[in-house]
Amino acid sequence: MASNEQWKLLEQLVQEVNQQTEQLKQMQERMRELSATAVSRDGMVTVTVGPRGEVRAIELDPRVYRKLSPSELAGSIVEQIGHATRQVSGEMKELMEPFVPDLPFDDLFGEETGFESFLPRPGTP
Repeated sequence: MASNEQWKLLEQLVQEVNQQTEQLKQMQERMRELSATAVSRDGMVTVTVGPRGEVRAIELDPRVYRKLSPSELAGSIVEQIGHATRQVSGEMKELMEPFVPDLPFDDLFGEETGFESFLPRPGTP
């Protein structure tokens, strides 16, 4: 039979696991809500991306068609998507670091890899 001290230790461990599980759930929820917005230097293009780098919004200043050529506009959009994606990836790293402080994200996955690879995929347990 387990001693009283062993039961107390077991209860403490269960409580710690429950706390960590709750913290992980909260982190996942915050990660799902993340977004980042990048605005071009000239203010003509604004892009917002979600936590997996998906484009959520593109806003164009009405004057953009007079000021930029189609290729310049396309380039600016792509550039802002890149800026916003890097920003949201940095925010995800900040959220994850307390849980995996020694994991060398950049070494393992490369500078351009996002942290979405750590998130559960839709439809998987």
